[in-house]
This record gives sequence, structure tokens and C-alpha cells, in this order.
Amino acid sequence: MAAAGTAAVGGGLVAMPEVRLFAQQVQDFIEGPPVPDIQPERLSEHVWMIYAKDGFPTPENQGMMASVVFVVTGAGVVVLDSGGSLQIGEMAIRMIRQVTPQPVVAVFNSHYHGDHWLGNHAFVNAYGQDLPIYSLAHNIEQIRGAEGNLWRSLMERWTNQATLGTKVVAPNRVVEHGQTFRFGNVTLKMHHYGTAHTPSDLSVEVLPDRVTYVGDVAMDNRIANMDDGSYVGTFKYYEALTQAAGDQLWLPGHGRPSRTLLKDYGEFMAGIYEPALKAVEDGHGVEVARANVLKDPRVARRAPTMLGFESNIGKYVSLAYLEAEKVAF
Repeated sequence: MAAAGTAAVGGGLVAMPEVRLFAQQVQDFIEGPPVPDIQPERLSEHVWMIYAKDGFPTPENQGMMASVVFVVTGAGVVVLDSGGSLQIGEMAIRMIRQVTPQPVVAVFNSHYHGDHWLGNHAFVNAYGQDLPIYSLAHNIEQIRGAEGNLWRSLMERWTNQATLGTKVVAPNRVVEHGQTFRFGNVTLKMHHYGTAHTPSDLSVEVLPDRVTYVGDVAMDNRIANMDDGSYVGTFKYYEALTQAAGDQLWLPGHGRPSRTLLKDYGEFMAGIYEPALKAVEDGHGVEVARANVLKDPRVARRAPTMLGFESNIGKYVSLAYLEAEKVAF
């Protein structure tokens, strides 16, 4: 009886808000290990990239799955996506300081998936709570809401706690499509053309360099998460962005930049969506759509080398099929 009573009391204590708060404070105090340095690569006169070679978070890579991009201007450094943890952000700051003694004066977050903004914590630690962090309004709402803590928890789980100590730091400045920002000798232009990878993908054009950071709108080396996105919207986004910006070096959050990135990844995405749409129009089920997608040359030639292809293609064919059903009917 005594043991049972103790267990009941213990269970009650665990459920108390004060105990949960204490546990959270302990977790905030404990930090995961530093992330090894990754030397930045210069892409143009002003733009540098800290390249993430892996497409997904693991304990081994400590969550380093999305590249951190920074722009060196006459007025300071501007960061385009801050990475997936406090530790990744701290590594990025070390690398920036190898390139320039100038401070970081602004951060832009491309969307609300945590591998692109959880590093904000490191930058406010280093440069102050008032550091301008910009994003679209919908992204700020999502990060301040459930998405923020969800992504923090997911990164901890996926990395076996390597990202412990990371706090949710949401953007504090709203940007809009078409807005421009002048930092010394560099002008940045904001682009948003509806739902693509998410409903609120921000692309940032570095005007003098003809380089545009597209976040996860397009990827080079991995299959994109389409849970929050739209295939049709992605095609429209590519068309509108290309018309607005013209010839660019397209810089993704995952993979290597290229001038043909939107064309190349657009063909791959079409190789998923178009067979799904045809299956719907012909009255066939999703299994037929999947078989036809796997046979499509636009997909088949990239499948062997694309990170996450085998584990995700079934899901993303299903999402294409569901979207095609809405379009067809």
C-alpha cells in the first residue's frame, strides 16, 4: 500500500505545472555539443554559403541538413536562414567571423520549417534581442504557434538530443512580396508567389550579384517535403519568380546552386505530378499513379542519387494524386 501511495504521489508531482516548468528549465540549461566547423564557400561578390551536405537530420550530423547563406555588405552581414539549432547558428557565426569582422545586422527566414530558423537563437545571443529577423507574416504566426515548439522537439529527437538548449526565437519583423532592403552597397528584394513548398515561401534576390536564395522552393539533392505544399503552386511559383528575376544563380536551402535549378527540379516535380494527374483523369488509383511515376524518365534518372527518395516517394505521389483529384474535379 505504501509503495502504491508513493507512486500515486510521484505521478501527481510529475503532472504539476511547477515540475514541468522545472524540467523545461533544466532542458534549456543543458546544451548539446558544438557543431564542427564547415568552411564557407564564396558564390559571388557578396554571397557566401555554409554548405550542408546531408539532406536530413541525424545524430551524426547534429541536425546540419540545411545550408546557411550570408551576404557581406558595406553595412554588415545579412544571414539568409540561420540553420537548425543553437549550435549550428554558433558555428555559422564562427565561420562568418573568418570572412569578415563586420557584425550580423539582419536575418531573413525563408519559411517556418525549423531546419531553417532554429539557429536564430545563436544570432540574438551574439548580436542582441533587437537584431532584426525578417519573414513573411504567416511564417511568424506559425513559428510563434505550434510549429515553433514542434520543430524544436523534432530536431532534438532526430539528432538524439544534439540540439538541446535551442530556444524558439521567432522573426520580429514582417516583410511583404516586392519589398526591397538596402544594406550598404547591396539591395535585397523579397519574392513570394503563393503556396509552393509551404504557403509562405520567401525567396530573397541579391540584386547586384544576380543570386536568388529560394529556400526549399527547389532542391538539388533531395526530394522535397510536400506535406504543406502544392505541385501546381510550385510550377506557378517557378514561372513567376523566373519572370520577375530573370537569369539567376538559384541557391537552394538543400543542395548546390545552379542557373538551371528551377528548370531541373521543376522537371522532376512534373514527373511526379503529371502521371498522377493522368491516372486520376483515366480513372486509375494511386498505385497506378505510383508505378507510372517510377517509370517516368524525369523521375527515374534522378531517383538513384536523390536523398530520401525511397522513403518518401510513395507519400509524395499520394499527395500529388490528392491534389490532382482536386484539379480534375
